[in-house]
Amino acid sequence: MATLAGRVAVITGGYGVLGGAIAAGLAREGAAVAILGRRIEAGEAKAAAIRSEGGDASVLIADVLDEQQVRHARDQIMQARGRVDILVNAAGGNVARARSDTKPVFDVPPDAMDEVLRLNLHGTLTPSLVFAEIMGRQRSGCIVNISSMAARRALSGVLGYSIAKAGVEALTAWLAADLARRYGDRVRVNAVAPGFFVTEQNRNVLLNPDGSYTERARAIIAQTPMGRLGRPEEIVGAVQWLCSDAASFVTGVVLPVDGGFSVSSGV
Repeated sequence: MATLAGRVAVITGGYGVLGGAIAAGLAREGAAVAILGRRIEAGEAKAAAIRSEGGDASVLIADVLDEQQVRHARDQIMQARGRVDILVNAAGGNVARARSDTKPVFDVPPDAMDEVLRLNLHGTLTPSLVFAEIMGRQRSGCIVNISSMAARRALSGVLGYSIAKAGVEALTAWLAADLARRYGDRVRVNAVAPGFFVTEQNRNVLLNPDGSYTERARAIIAQTPMGRLGRPEEIVGAVQWLCSDAASFVTGVVLPVDGGFSVSSGV
């Protein structure tokens, strides 16, 4: 029997590489998934792909940085489904203009730094607060946030992204404690911290035009005990578990899915 049968899941950024894999994975476990994002064509394409495999998928159009749009999307799914059991905050990613790989961090434009902070921190905070309000009323629900190796280790070139993801981890811990105390043990908040996967935002950083690894990708792989980059489907099992009753006594954790990168000394 599907472990998430009968549950309603909202996945922000559910048409991206990782978000799309998570959306499809939750649908395979029986959840009715709603893909939330700004890009209607990308959302509809992903939903159609999930439905073609027998899954239940729909699309919600909203900018995760716009509280009113997110609230409207929440009202839509509540009207259609009557509840929300799962929120996965997969919207995010680095901003090319905010990187400092080839220049001092002092030369990063302030608005670029603001953009990456807002996209990753506020883009997780706003949906979390909007949908957690419903979960509190239900006295049940599960939020899974997406952190990063950059939250706990100093990775060159990504100051703003690192700060934002550290904030996501603080948000995860705070909400986990507060919601459980207020609404009971069936409201849980956790996060996964992906290692290095090729996504739309980092493709040019990790892969050369001919598909070979860049110098940065080779350095990452050298630091990863499993000796490779991750595959998008490899993050799915961790999210499925955190959303399921198998993790019913798990809240406030950040689970690395990184091939051992976070525990390796490089020696």
